[in-house]
Order: sequence, then structure tokens, then C-alpha cells
Amino acid sequence: METGKAKLTVLFDPPFWVGLFEREHGGRYEACRVVFGREPRDFEVYAYVLDRYSRLAFSPALPAEPGQARDPNPKRAQRLARRQTLPAGIGTKAQQALQLQWEENKAERRVLSREAREAEEARRFRLRQEKRREKHRGR
Repeated sequence: METGKAKLTVLFDPPFWVGLFEREHGGRYEACRVVFGREPRDFEVYAYVLDRYSRLAFSPALPAEPGQARDPNPKRAQRLARRQTLPAGIGTKAQQALQLQWEENKAERRVLSREAREAEEARRFRLRQEKRREKHRGR
């Protein structure tokens, strides 16, 4: 039986509040960053997860580190829970996943802007050619 994990961290990344969604499934790790703006309340975060989780744009999958096969003892579990509630910020694995997603989006934007620029140049060239033809039409 295969299991998955999902984790949401809400943190203040000046000047906005940011939500960091992380998920592991099938040995793959993915992350997504969402900007909330002002500080979200608990019910707003819950509603956001229910409404939009399926439409989030997660980063490309990275190989996940193997997890523990069994539950830790209660004291260790309490220590881990306390450590996770401390304001630690974004983890390095999430940063790597988000950086990879950012680079892919950047490459896509470059391609689209290049195509738009070339189309605009072609349109201007056609306009210039039409003007030249109109000027010499009567001779």
C-alpha cells in the first residue's frame, strides 16, 4: 500500500504572507508557493485548500528521501511536532523545487516573449512595405 504526505506551511515573507505546499507520493517530492497577501485566518486557509488544492501548480518532481517505516516513540514525536511548529521558514528541499519551477517558467516566458517580439517586427515590416508600395503606386 502506497501512502502520500502533504504539508502546508504558512509564513510571513515580507511584505506578504505565503503558503508553502509540499507533497510526497510514490517516492517523488513536489512543492508549490502561494501568496496570500494579508495574514490568512484558519478557516480561510482551510477553504483555500478545499477549493484550490487540485489546481495548484506544483514544481517538477524531485526524488524524495526515504521516510521512516514506523512511528517514533511518543517523546520523539512530541519533539518533532514542536520543532515543526517553530518558525523555521522554507526548507532547502522546497527551495530547490521552487527554484526548478521558477527556471522552467522563466524559459517558457523567454520563448513567448521572443515569439511576440518577432511577430511585432514582422508586422512592422509588412506595414513599411505597404507604405512604400502606396507611395509608388501612381508612377
